[in-house]
Amino acid sequence: MSTAATTGQVSGGLAGQGGRPESESLREALSRFRGQLSGGNIGPLSSILGLVSLFALFTALDENFASPGNIANLINQSAAVMFIAMGLVFVLLLGEIDLAAGFTAGVAAAVLVTVLTNGRPTIVAVLATLAAGAVIGLVIGILTAYLRIPSFVVTLAAFLALQGVLLAVIGEGGTIRQPDDTISDIMNGNLPVWLGWVLAVVGVLAFVVVGLLGRMSRARAGLPLRSRVIFWLTVAVLAVLVLGGTAILSVERSVNTELTSIRGLPNIVPIGAVVVIGLTFVLTRTRFGRHVFAVGGNAEAARRAGINVARVRVACFVIGSVLAAVAGILLASRGNSVSPATGGALTLLYAVAAAVIGGTSLFGGKGSIIAAVLGGLVIAVIRNGLPLVVKESYAQYIVTGLVLLLAATVDALSRRRQPSG
Repeated sequence: MSTAATTGQVSGGLAGQGGRPESESLREALSRFRGQLSGGNIGPLSSILGLVSLFALFTALDENFASPGNIANLINQSAAVMFIAMGLVFVLLLGEIDLAAGFTAGVAAAVLVTVLTNGRPTIVAVLATLAAGAVIGLVIGILTAYLRIPSFVVTLAAFLALQGVLLAVIGEGGTIRQPDDTISDIMNGNLPVWLGWVLAVVGVLAFVVVGLLGRMSRARAGLPLRSRVIFWLTVAVLAVLVLGGTAILSVERSVNTELTSIRGLPNIVPIGAVVVIGLTFVLTRTRFGRHVFAVGGNAEAARRAGINVARVRVACFVIGSVLAAVAGILLASRGNSVSPATGGALTLLYAVAAAVIGGTSLFGGKGSIIAAVLGGLVIAVIRNGLPLVVKESYAQYIVTGLVLLLAATVDALSRRRQPSG
């Protein structure tokens, strides 16, 4: 075999001139995508299609559904569930479950308002809240990872115990008002219109720059490049969504403009965007993230590869509980109060549904942070728009349950189509 032929095989399809890799053609990209679908790797595609379909349906039934005010309400309504779901992604990737995440948020919210009502600074209250979440996650993680108690049992016990802790702090039937304006502004305030546009444009440009730098890095390493057409199409779709959403939310949303003006991106939008980007980086660009996927895919193989499986499990439960504590801050901010019901009711179920509907596998080893965001939006759209279709509460619960069951079924079927081992 000639040297040129050997080099061509080693480089895996490098072009001849200068050893520069060829960019994947559009046809090749579509063929690869079809192969992923036929292999059961659908990712968040089902949630994207579901979100678009539901939004179109409810908008057709009621034009006010797509109004700027309701879109902002959808964002605020789904924020806490999204944060809990993002934390659950880390746990679900391991093939575990955290049934206590909802009441972890409730207890964290109670810690927040208790510290604030005692006259402590906002930053102290926030740190105490996050610390409470970390301690809860640490205890659950140690019991699960080191004592080998099934996470279902541990978190079910924590689910019950944390309800008692919340009642002890708040008092049965009582409510504690959230007194801090800074905390209140997180969910009830909006960015200045000009700042929202600046962040939107900078965000799109940053995506382009990071994408181009990534392509340059792959080219220097001699790795194959994905289709340019797909890349720029992705940029175009992102620009339309981000800039279009900013334009919609920059419109006046106040019912009575003489009393108050409500314009601009909700404050939670840039906060959530930073968290999503940061957590996505952790899962996809760090050694810890690779270890999480490895443990979720095959814990024994990960252990033999030298990964400290127990430590990874504990870390994931801590991350999940800290994000649940952040959700507790959001719940306290939105309602400006904390009650024994905070974080209870259907909060946990909606969060689990958000992660699964978004494409995170219940069997471990497959999922993403953006899955939780998309799933959270699907849940919010269903909760917000379903009353337009069926007025009866029982029917709304049934439909929501069927949507979750459908997502779990798709997950199970897609795993059966994937090659084993």
